[in-house]
Amino acid sequence: MFETRVLTSLDDLPRASWDALFGGALEGFDYLRAVESAALEGFGWRYVLVQRDGRLVGAAPAFITDYRLETTFEGGGRKVAEQIRRLAPGVMTPRLACLGSPCAETATVGFAAGLSEADRLAVLKALISAFEQDAARAGCSLMGVKDADPAQADLWSSAMASTGYSAVPGQAIADLAIDFADLETYLARLSSGARRDMRRKLRSRGKVRIELRVELGADLPRAMALYRQTLARADAQLETLTPGFFKAVAERMPGRAVFALYYVEDDLLAFNLLLEDGEVLLDKFFCMEAARGRAHNLYFLSWFFNLERCLELGLKRYQSGQANLGDKLRLGSRLTPVAMYFKHRNGLVNGALRLLAPLLMGDALEGLAA
Repeated sequence: MFETRVLTSLDDLPRASWDALFGGALEGFDYLRAVESAALEGFGWRYVLVQRDGRLVGAAPAFITDYRLETTFEGGGRKVAEQIRRLAPGVMTPRLACLGSPCAETATVGFAAGLSEADRLAVLKALISAFEQDAARAGCSLMGVKDADPAQADLWSSAMASTGYSAVPGQAIADLAIDFADLETYLARLSSGARRDMRRKLRSRGKVRIELRVELGADLPRAMALYRQTLARADAQLETLTPGFFKAVAERMPGRAVFALYYVEDDLLAFNLLLEDGEVLLDKFFCMEAARGRAHNLYFLSWFFNLERCLELGLKRYQSGQANLGDKLRLGSRLTPVAMYFKHRNGLVNGALRLLAPLLMGDALEGLAA
């Protein structure tokens, strides 16, 4: 009924063929092609395609890498994982094949228009089968799904029900509806404590210069230094971005990618990569020098700058990512839970991972997150 293919480069598929399945998603062909061209160390790229009668009816990105399992655990679970590494180091760094992208918000499956729910489920099952066969050829012992798209949660759950995968909670996605006319109306919705705190933090604006750029240009080396500082503060991160990533996003997404740069005097202290499509402002990466950035409340200034941009452009939703969720809740965001899935080819190891799943950190497998 279905024919499947697995590509190793999006260069082998017309842009229109891919994007037709994803409804013009921000993290569509151009974004994934930018990720592919960025030379992220240790990654191999896959694009799983499903056809019926010669027509492309389903697709999803995937990747292959070596993965340190202990980055998935916290507290007592991390200690157990470290002990297992000492006894069986090979078990703790499996070759991982994962549906999704390390640099994308969710693992989203693209479908041709007009498919019934039953057809979509059949397409997804065919896609998973092709993905697993390719993973086996690549010598991958661990397979997973990074942040299954919440909009497709029922579909993913149905497809995974009989495949041997285990579900673990992922880091929730934060977003804010832009259903207010101005910042004063927005502030009035916050708690009195949050409103008072935000007004105090906004006083820092007078000392900060914010520039919007379509590329980082001469500031790229300083931006990469800020990125590396931010990465060093993260609990876990699988991918390390390169200068080529930021260049490629700017080059391949004109009109949809923009950088907000935050200066105090002539010092660049933070930058923010934003993607926008007429409906959504997607906050991809905010990187900041810790001490001076916090002293000038740059994270919160960026929040309000981004809300102002949404209002200026008439955007309907601000999606702010999967970090600092406490602050985002306090600032009125909605949190949408996501699920991740994993399966090990070795039945004994798979059983052990299922038993250990309750020890997974709240942002399980978020070493894979962007």
